[in-house]
Order: sequence, then structure tokens, then C-alpha cells
Amino acid sequence: MDRAHLEPSQHHTHPVSHSPAMVLAAASARCCLAVTPIVHPSRPAALRLPRRITRPSLSSSASPLVTVASMDAPPQGYRTNVGICLANPSLTKIFSASRIDIPSAWQMPQGGIDAGEEPRAAAVRELREETGVTSAEIVAEAPNWLTYDFPPDVREKLNARWGTDWKGQAQKWFLFRFTGNDDEINLNGDGSEKPEFAEWTWMTPQEVIEKAVEFKKPVYEEALKHFAPYLQSDPTASS
Repeated sequence: MDRAHLEPSQHHTHPVSHSPAMVLAAASARCCLAVTPIVHPSRPAALRLPRRITRPSLSSSASPLVTVASMDAPPQGYRTNVGICLANPSLTKIFSASRIDIPSAWQMPQGGIDAGEEPRAAAVRELREETGVTSAEIVAEAPNWLTYDFPPDVREKLNARWGTDWKGQAQKWFLFRFTGNDDEINLNGDGSEKPEFAEWTWMTPQEVIEKAVEFKKPVYEEALKHFAPYLQSDPTASS
């Protein structure tokens, strides 16, 4: 589970769904989610994202505290981590949740990779632990590790908690398509970890980026740029 305490941002929410049981039981203790990639013989037009998403992979222009890089392998000094972009069944909206400790701080699920664990297995596990979701399939994987530095205050707080000296996080991002019903989403997770989220909602990709804390925005932009060809425009949205 990821423990980053982030700065708040405001967003309309709906109450947490606390379903007593999951729709599908876990196939194993560590990896129970369908992971067969979806093949798109003919993809619809890609969803338009904010123009800034096309900026170079290495950037610190948004803030002197923000550094994001795209790398083939996680660099030394960074905590290995997975990021989870959970799209709704129509691939038009993305799951985002507010933190229990900072209710107005919204983010996509993410968490650390255990020793010896493959990133794909870690993504399946973290999705289950943080949202209770087992009805989903992996659609795409970002080709590179997206690496960002912690702002100094966040770095000091997290490293004191973890007993480490990480500069930041190196994340491998996965796009999942949710195949269940909304009542399957349970922010108590699978009960194996302390809950992190208070409320959740479906957001457009642009809203996900806008509501993210400042030092995560470049990573969210890069991840969603990779996943844009798989996402579809919302037919109910006004043109």
C-alpha cells in the first residue's frame, strides 16, 4: 500500500460503497485478477487529453520541486512502485479516490512492489487491497518506468515513516478495465491492509490530472498519454 500524504484538492464525490462481499473470489492469495490483454483490432478515436500532456518526458517546468523522468529500468535510490489506472467498463472514465487522512486529496491507486514481486502481480495485488476489485483485466502497460522526486517535506515525512532514504518513486503504470459493477468497489479493500481511501468517483482523464497533487501531475500526464489510444470519448459528454 502506498502511504504518500499529499496536498489536498477539491472535487465532487459520492459516498463510499462498502459491499460485504466481492463478486468474484480470489483465485489465489497473491494474484486473482484476469490479466489477459485486450486486443483492439480497430480502436476508436483516442480521447483528447490536456495539451500539456505532450511535453517532453523530463520536465521540471511546473515547479522547482517537480522532476519526472521516463526510464527503461528503475534507478537506484527510488522506491519501486506500481500505478493503477482503473477505467470503467466503457473505457471512458477513470477511478479516483480521496485519502482518509486528507479527504480532499485525490489520486489513482498505487503502492510499493514487494521484494521479488513482478510489477504486474503487484498491480493486481494493490488493486485488490485498495479497492476490493477482482473483476478487471489488464488492457495496457506503460513501456517505461515513470520516476519522480518527492518534494523535500514529503521526502522527510515518508522516509521517517519507512526508515529509508528514497529520493522519490519509480512507477510502472498499468491500465485496467473494470468488468464488474460499481457495488463491487469496496474501499475497505480485501481486509489485508488498513484502508487508505474515504470516497471514490469516476473522473475523466483531464479531471484526474487536474485534481492530482502538483508533484504527481507530470507522472499522471505521462501515464495517461500512454493509455490514451485505449480510452474512448464519453458519448454523453457535450462537444
